[in-house]
Amino acid sequence: MRLCTFEVRTSLGRHLRLGAAVEGGIVDLNFACAWHLAAKGEARPYALADVLVPDTMLEFLQGEETSLGFARATLETLSRQMRPGPPPLGLNEETLVYPPESVRLKAPLPRPASLRDFYAFEAHVRKGFEKRGEPMPQEWFEIPVYDRGNHQSIIGPEEDVLWPSFTEKFDYELELAAVIGRAGRNIAASDARRFIAGFTVMNDFSARDMQRKEMRVRLGPAKGKDWCTAIGPTMVTPDEIGDPYNLRMTARVNGETWSEGNSSCLHWKFEEMIAFVSRDGTIYPGELIGSGIVGSGGELDRWVQPGDVMELEIEKIGVLRNRVIRPRTS
Repeated sequence: MRLCTFEVRTSLGRHLRLGAAVEGGIVDLNFACAWHLAAKGEARPYALADVLVPDTMLEFLQGEETSLGFARATLETLSRQMRPGPPPLGLNEETLVYPPESVRLKAPLPRPASLRDFYAFEAHVRKGFEKRGEPMPQEWFEIPVYDRGNHQSIIGPEEDVLWPSFTEKFDYELELAAVIGRAGRNIAASDARRFIAGFTVMNDFSARDMQRKEMRVRLGPAKGKDWCTAIGPTMVTPDEIGDPYNLRMTARVNGETWSEGNSSCLHWKFEEMIAFVSRDGTIYPGELIGSGIVGSGGELDRWVQPGDVMELEIEKIGVLRNRVIRPRTS
């Protein structure tokens, strides 16, 4: 499945809804589930749909395998209904399938339960230490390290990111991210794949001048990174991704390719990251885990400028597009 969060305009204002991108458009999974349950003879389809397939991504992920199973069954039934003709309406004439151009995709997980960003591509890590004239630390090969981002400052595709006042060196980071889909503790790496609900594209915007100041005092990055992160355009489930460690990754600025890479170059796999995070600690549905920058996926000493459009693309997921703008001053 290609899960998403979309915004629809109604006479009562704008609403965010849980969706699935299919060939015929964007499916409202909550209303479609109610329609599906009514067809099965359920007496209270709306109330049951709100429990089984809620209308927000975080609540949906908290339903773990039960919610995923009902979402898949709903899409299968809806697909059969759509083959001979147009999509049906809901029980109260709700729209079940929207034309893509009539809605706006938002961050698939607008408010993650947490955000951890790893440092898992060796080529990027090695290059960073070489630029600082320092040796590659042996500890990096012993444990997968990460920093904590601000999970309250997430934006989605086609949203503008504001240039922060404290930097003149704005950078992008081309990353693959995994979303946790079930709770667990002390998870073995060999068992960790089943805790991943899906994958998305992540752009961990960075203020490099601020970040370097923080790193010189051996604490950070913090302010240099946690002011904004973009994810999207959808969250693709593992069954549709196939092998997550063979995905082409490309970053373009104003249509020009700035960097390329492949997820096959990950030294630390997501399963190992999950095992490390869950060691004597519990992970929860809706937590977001970033891979860190792919090889040449950032820190090129070539800076994004106000007005520039960044397009980060990962094979089988799609393109995450954002424009950077400098805020107006009064």
